[in-house]
Amino acid sequence: MSLSASPQRPEVAAARRIVLKVGTGVLTRDDGGLARRRLDAIVQAASDLLQDGREVLIVSSGAVGLGVETLGLEAAPRKLSQRQACAAVGQSRLVGLYQQSFEQRDLVCAQVLLTGSDFENRERYLNLRTALTDLLRHRVVPIINENDVVATDELAFTDDQSRPVFGDNDGLSALVASKLGADLLVLLTDVDGLYDGDPAQDPSAQVLHQADSTDENRLLALAGGPSGGGRGGMQSKVVAALLASRGGCQVVIASGREREALPDVLAGAERGTWFPALPGLTARERWIAFAASPQGTLHLDQGAVDALRYRGASLLPVGVSRVEGSFRRGDIVELVGPGGRHVGRGIAQCDDASARTWVGGRADSIPRSPSRLVRRENLVLDGLLSPPTASEVPVATSTQEEPP
Repeated sequence: MSLSASPQRPEVAAARRIVLKVGTGVLTRDDGGLARRRLDAIVQAASDLLQDGREVLIVSSGAVGLGVETLGLEAAPRKLSQRQACAAVGQSRLVGLYQQSFEQRDLVCAQVLLTGSDFENRERYLNLRTALTDLLRHRVVPIINENDVVATDELAFTDDQSRPVFGDNDGLSALVASKLGADLLVLLTDVDGLYDGDPAQDPSAQVLHQADSTDENRLLALAGGPSGGGRGGMQSKVVAALLASRGGCQVVIASGREREALPDVLAGAERGTWFPALPGLTARERWIAFAASPQGTLHLDQGAVDALRYRGASLLPVGVSRVEGSFRRGDIVELVGPGGRHVGRGIAQCDDASARTWVGGRADSIPRSPSRLVRRENLVLDGLLSPPTASEVPVATSTQEEPP
């Protein structure tokens, strides 16, 4: 993209706090070896951003792959303990490579290893946000990765041994971008972006230059399965992009193998697939929606779903048909509507035992019943659907009514 040309995506070009997610397929060559030039190109792009007064965080995969290479293994092992060993060996090498490249440019980076529990507890989440913010203030680039040595569920495989369980750095990068109020998340992968068809089956398939985040089902259908080298794939990148864009962050999925792709994306060129930011959430809402793991599930009838979505009500026991899981007051719970459709998340006003009692119609046996299972100010509903028109809003026929 010419420096004098007007950016085609001005919202992307204007980003001041940027998260770069680097996939395993970017850092490795086709023969499995380290693609050092690509790593250096990413560091150079980060350096250019810092020189322009912007802030950069890097979420990097590749520790297991580097461990495999360092240990002289022919392929990534399938046994969990062996993958942990590869992660331990590879992580130190990964950060060392980043450190060496940044030092050549008189810059400093810092290793940050995280697990899911770092996001579930709000106090730890706030401490993490403060620490990362301080690093950025000192012009330090955090190199973030999941702590695969202890977060073993992220390294495990499914029963059919065909792919890893969900849990990858794509989701982690969306959490980091959303929690830190990043303006832009760039998901670098080994393809040019999200295609409107399967390029392996349809030679006419083209990269979608702009994704419609309100058409979630179509986007997920277009995404494929996990990639060979890492845990994530295009589907996990689309999920991450939808989450981050809902948190008010611009997102671009682009190739990390083409040297000019990342600079073009950062300049606002039409490279890769752009997920425009949707109206943002507050820090507390981002924690509810993305950071904390749900401890239980509340199954809602259609009347309750309509009351939450169209009338801004709190969730009452009368609108809940079933309670699942074990949770305490203050834990995050999932809200699911008829047919298993995800509705949102919220902070429980009581523990699961009390919730089951209230749902069963025996609230009078519990002293000081708050009469609300989830208060409206502690609810975050799925916002990926288009806002309803006036004709779509149902008439208030539900028994789920807000008490005076």
